[in-house]
Amino acid sequence: MESHKLVRVQGIKKYFPATGDWFARLFDRRMIQAVDDVSFAIDRGTTLGLVGESGSGKTTVGRIITKLLHPTAGEIIYNGRDLARLHGEELKRMRKKIQMIFQDPSTSLNQRKTVGQIIGEPLKVQLKGSREQVGKKLVMAMERGGIPRRFLNRFPHELSGGQRQRVGIARALALEPDFIVCDEPVTALDVSIQAQILNLLQQLQDELDLTFLFIAHDLSVVKHVSTNVAVMYLGKVVELSVCEDLFTRPRHPYTRALLAAVPRPDPRARKRLILKGEIPSPIAPPSGCRFHPRCPEIIGAICREKEPELHYFDDGSYVMCHLYSEGREG
Repeated sequence: MESHKLVRVQGIKKYFPATGDWFARLFDRRMIQAVDDVSFAIDRGTTLGLVGESGSGKTTVGRIITKLLHPTAGEIIYNGRDLARLHGEELKRMRKKIQMIFQDPSTSLNQRKTVGQIIGEPLKVQLKGSREQVGKKLVMAMERGGIPRRFLNRFPHELSGGQRQRVGIARALALEPDFIVCDEPVTALDVSIQAQILNLLQQLQDELDLTFLFIAHDLSVVKHVSTNVAVMYLGKVVELSVCEDLFTRPRHPYTRALLAAVPRPDPRARKRLILKGEIPSPIAPPSGCRFHPRCPEIIGAICREKEPELHYFDDGSYVMCHLYSEGREG
């Protein structure tokens, strides 16, 4: 089974200083625990959906895997090699196989460059072929992203939101990667355009055997595209399961609360479960289970004092909750 894992992260952590000013850091040694001991694996050719509230650490995980951020601790195993230990030319060669699609194309694209320059930039950095070879790959990337050739000399401000996101997708595809981190790629788009982009990504996955980490907060989108789903809360993965099972049999109270919050066009539906309070600060996370201050199913002192361990199931899924570590059904 392990040979099918294209990406495996093991115990990754990312802590940031609580204050940005270097002089203030001399006196304030607190750290923002953005990601704290996260582990999961992604099979080749599949999609892992990563969900959670804003501030849970989803985007930070994606940036760590693509090495836009260096982890404080942990391993990032891609195709058998630990990216956390690679530097220089060795890391540069590996970057060709790992790309990222960003959330907002209006800010992730250079407004002073044309579509052709934006998509062609990674080709110029990574490839040493002739101008003709680079040109062919540029055209291929545009075709795969569904971008007409007449857009080659247009600037991002001349395009719609959906067209700009297609440019971002084409840029990610230019180097023919195996693995792409999609950081909420449809959040900034209209609903009708979201469907087009999601269908494009699934088509590309089927044609090119791509592997995705799909970061989102919209559970309906995650359900549509994911093979497996990991749920994050305050820097930790609290549940990971096959997509269908997670939506039909959620195990963690936080997962159940997220699913209950999804609007349903049914006036007879039960009243939604609304979590009390807001996600705590990652500077000073709660003791014990990090979800216990908001949990509607808290057991008692054990939840407030002891951090739950991962409880694994026969199907490979797991949950981090005392409801299961105590031998209860949850």
